[in-house]
Amino acid sequence: MSVQIPVRVPALMNIATRLRIESVRAIAEAGSGHPSTCCSAAELVAALFFAEMRYDPADPQHPDNDRFVLSKGHAAPILYAAWAEAGFLERSHLTTLRRLESDLEGHPTPRLPFVDVATGSLGQGLAAGVGVALNARRIGSEHRTYVLLGDGESAEGAVWEAANVAAHEKLDSLCGITDVNALGQSAPTQWQHDLDALAARWRAFGWHAISVDGHDLPDILDAFEQARQTRGRPTMVLTRTIKGKGVSFMEGLGGWHGKPLKKGEELNRALAELEAQFVPEDGPALRPPAPPAVRRPAPRQGSVGPSAYKRGDTVATREAYGAALARLAASDDRIVVLDADVKNSTFSEKVEKARPDRFYQMFIAEQAMIGAAMGFASRGAIPFPSTFAAFLTRAYDFIRMAAISNLNIKIAGSHAGVSIGEDGPSQMALEDLAMMRAQPNVAVLYPCDGVSTERLVERMAYYRGPAYMRTTRPKTPVIYAPEETFEIGGLKVLRESGADVATVIGAGVTVVEALKAHDELKKDGISIRVIDLYSVQPVDAGTLLRCARETGGRLMTVEDHYAAGGIGDAVASAVAAEGFTVRRLAVREIPRSGTPEQLLDRYGISARHIVAAVRA
Repeated sequence: MSVQIPVRVPALMNIATRLRIESVRAIAEAGSGHPSTCCSAAELVAALFFAEMRYDPADPQHPDNDRFVLSKGHAAPILYAAWAEAGFLERSHLTTLRRLESDLEGHPTPRLPFVDVATGSLGQGLAAGVGVALNARRIGSEHRTYVLLGDGESAEGAVWEAANVAAHEKLDSLCGITDVNALGQSAPTQWQHDLDALAARWRAFGWHAISVDGHDLPDILDAFEQARQTRGRPTMVLTRTIKGKGVSFMEGLGGWHGKPLKKGEELNRALAELEAQFVPEDGPALRPPAPPAVRRPAPRQGSVGPSAYKRGDTVATREAYGAALARLAASDDRIVVLDADVKNSTFSEKVEKARPDRFYQMFIAEQAMIGAAMGFASRGAIPFPSTFAAFLTRAYDFIRMAAISNLNIKIAGSHAGVSIGEDGPSQMALEDLAMMRAQPNVAVLYPCDGVSTERLVERMAYYRGPAYMRTTRPKTPVIYAPEETFEIGGLKVLRESGADVATVIGAGVTVVEALKAHDELKKDGISIRVIDLYSVQPVDAGTLLRCARETGGRLMTVEDHYAAGGIGDAVASAVAAEGFTVRRLAVREIPRSGTPEQLLDRYGISARHIVAAVRA
């Protein structure tokens, strides 16, 4: 339960006024921003930060602080103003908003220690809040999680995916607050001020819904008290507010979204109106109560342990992934696994069987899954969300925001490429490597056998930042010895001689095809170098350049992926500076159903095509 402190409404009213003043002034100084949406939320933020939430302003990352996620990220200035009011920021810093040298960015990012996840791509905050609240349950913390949403973003499907998950998990420590100011960017919002309609929707999703006047502080505080007393389900506080509240010529008017007040007469008029709204108050300044002092054991790094495979075995990399992850989870309590109803295909079910307390079923809701993983990662967990690689495309905006946040999220996509076979093109991820490589801080891994999968699962878990592993459906032979080691940013030269006439570079299933091609060509006295590019990003440019020089500049990539953005482009980027070019074998049209063998051959990436390309 939150520690109770005397609540003095006049003091909160004055805090809300200061938050408006600081927000409006900072946005005017920046020359861009969203003053009207800050003004509508002022009482909500004042009540949360100075009467409801329990946190240490000097230690924003304290594990037992109540957490706040600003889903309507364009209201960032009021968040910064709240932390200045709490004493963590200097007020003078607020006017550095949106400057290149300032961490007070236009939308909040974890460059600031009091921001857990980057927001501003609307509709994502609630899913992150779900992950934060689930992590509190994992570590046994009583902290509460608050998410401030806008009514406009409540049209996003991702909000309702998260709502479903939160209700299913009975997350009564999660409290959402919707700022229902009735105006979007270009027009009135979908439900405008119809709080009854919004409340009916939240109740239908299994939430406790409370409707209040968002500028009436006693009503707001009473709603937060109800939320704290509610058990077995999350709460959504729906607040009727006025966009631009406090500035007469902005209040409730369209055309002010994203429009700063002009410095000079317009700003001075607004500030004068706001300053006239201060009321008399007595007593010391309001400060949040500190969280409890709880000692927890220091985290320990886990290990996958000895390999489960030997050369000559056959295993699908997706199965090796699940088995390795289960062993890692047994030795590191920070490992959590999230699934989107495909656990028996990705083999993440192995973790569920071994550690059900750290397995989270998100159902067929990939956006909620990645969003919750972001929340987990922001609080120190090491989340592994996994699904078919093709279905990660619908969660890509969340992945993009996880990259902006530089969160320690570890994504696995299975069933990639035409090698999945008969299911057809809707199930074949052929753009996932390009998608993940487009984010400059995401490690992209593509193991070819059971041993490399095991070792890379462990490596990606402790890689600082986001990582993606592509796994495949068919069984492949184990080509590495159990003691082989792998590093992110490395590669393996599998076949090499002084007589090599070309270098063939594959990853995943095409490594097997390249080795078949090597053996076929060797019968005719033709020697090729074969590389397993298991780390597609970062890439070992030095070794690629050495091989290019030693094989006459003849480089060939072969990949179960479209031609754009995958292995071919990764290699080409690495060697272009020294003038080398790359011949690329890739899938170049929309595929169709067939057996894996038929499809690899039909789309030009089988051993037969590698042999023909080398001979040519």
